[in-house]
Amino acid sequence: MKAFIDYILQFGDLNQQQIDLITKKVEILELPKEEYFSEAGKIAQQVGFVLEGVIRVCYYNNKGEEITKYFIDENNLVVDLESFNNDICSNAYVQAVTDCKLLVFSKKDWKELLDIIIPWQAIVNKIVSRVLIQKVERRSPLVSEDATTRYLMFLKIYPNVVNRVPLSYIASYLGITQSSLSRIRKNIR
Repeated sequence: MKAFIDYILQFGDLNQQQIDLITKKVEILELPKEEYFSEAGKIAQQVGFVLEGVIRVCYYNNKGEEITKYFIDENNLVVDLESFNNDICSNAYVQAVTDCKLLVFSKKDWKELLDIIIPWQAIVNKIVSRVLIQKVERRSPLVSEDATTRYLMFLKIYPNVVNRVPLSYIASYLGITQSSLSRIRKNIR
């Protein structure tokens, strides 16, 4: 719980009473490897904070190929924000790549915190803004760079992920084949 409180306090101040209320609303979720936190075709019902493990967000393209959009590791929030906020069906899968341990808020409790704790909305907005900027910063260079450069950037962006997820997921994220990724890895050793 301390990791979550430390995380949110980076974005704003809360008093002890507000922190206590937040901690009363959270539950621990053990999410086994390959299980889904949320699924395409369903409305996201919870916000999580990753304590242990790696999660990926993926979708299927029009050819039926699985595409990894990004990874979420420890000390980061996980939620399909558009689905969660707008009560619409998600178009992505949020899946545990490793066994994961998360702190989880139900939609009802999350919205209640927004109503009760005045600074909570500002904190959440700052977190969302930061995450959106990170997403753009992480994805934009992948469009214009060659595969080796994209892989080297991946290593910088996700230093704690590379040895914990299947190479097929990394290749999918980078937009290359697994054999190409193997060649790149061999050449940079």
